[in-house]
Amino acid sequence: MESVLPVTNAKAERRSKSKTVHNTSKSSLLMGFLSCLAWLYVAGRLWQDAQNRTLLAGLLKKNSGQRPKVLTMEDKLSVLGCKGLERRIADAEMELTLAKSQGFLKNQLQQSGASSGKTLLAVIGVYTGFGGRLRRNIIRGSWMSRADVLKNLEERGIILRFVIGRSPNRGDSLDRGIAEESRANEDILILDHHEEAQEEMPKKVKFFFSAAVQMWDADFYIKVDDNVDLNFDGLTELLKSHRDKESAYIGCMKSGDVVVEEGKTWYEPEWWKFGDQKSYFRHAAGSIFVLSKNLAQYVHINSASLKAYAHDDVSVGSWMMGVNTTYIDDSRLCCSYSGQDKFCTLA
Repeated sequence: MESVLPVTNAKAERRSKSKTVHNTSKSSLLMGFLSCLAWLYVAGRLWQDAQNRTLLAGLLKKNSGQRPKVLTMEDKLSVLGCKGLERRIADAEMELTLAKSQGFLKNQLQQSGASSGKTLLAVIGVYTGFGGRLRRNIIRGSWMSRADVLKNLEERGIILRFVIGRSPNRGDSLDRGIAEESRANEDILILDHHEEAQEEMPKKVKFFFSAAVQMWDADFYIKVDDNVDLNFDGLTELLKSHRDKESAYIGCMKSGDVVVEEGKTWYEPEWWKFGDQKSYFRHAAGSIFVLSKNLAQYVHINSASLKAYAHDDVSVGSWMMGVNTTYIDDSRLCCSYSGQDKFCTLA
């Protein structure tokens, strides 16, 4: 028994070693095979990349004398196949602008004056704000002392509306309050695309003229501050006397120094654009000014590209410089100041 056991253990050990060597050989062969495949794959990719680089280098060399080294926007559009589409879009925009300038936008008018075929004398926009309800009520009690005053004014060819934008927080209590007041009085024009904020005020005039031109067909469009005391008989007489002028820009014409010091009243952030003398060009004071129909349409059609400065009256004055405008300076549209209060009366 003792002599048999060592022999049996030796045989088992030999079998185990033989099996281990056999398995190791299989693993080595498999690893070698996989390494060969990986090498062939990498070599193939490198050869393909080299072929591609050679082909591209040949093409670049061949075309180097025919195309600029730096592609322009025109070249990029041509490569992308957009050049023809770009021209068609530009042509369509020009045709649309021409159609609007020739009066085709009248088809979009929705007001009573357009539906009846009668052209109104004037559309008056009274600037107001969210905190101006008391002022609006005072005006309603003076300008609009009778319940049918708006109807009477419209019969005389005058549309009167308070003009206000939207709250910076759309749909809040300020917006809801204005909407409710508008439903109750029917005398408010809400500018949906304008945010009623101090820094946005110069843009408000563009939104007002654009909205008014699209809603009412009138000979004149007027911007008025809510602290101006209007005399409708005098205003009607003034407008009728200039009805034959197609490009009338009417107001209390003024100029003056540009305020360049930040923090001061009437500061103009872009003061450097007004030349070495820092003086404003001739323009109508912002308390009340009038544009004839074609000038208001010009503002509407080009509103997206018209530059707005820090003040709306200066902004409108800059737009009028670029067209054939008839400036009409009327002292009855001038205002006087007392401290922080402003008193304007059309005599």
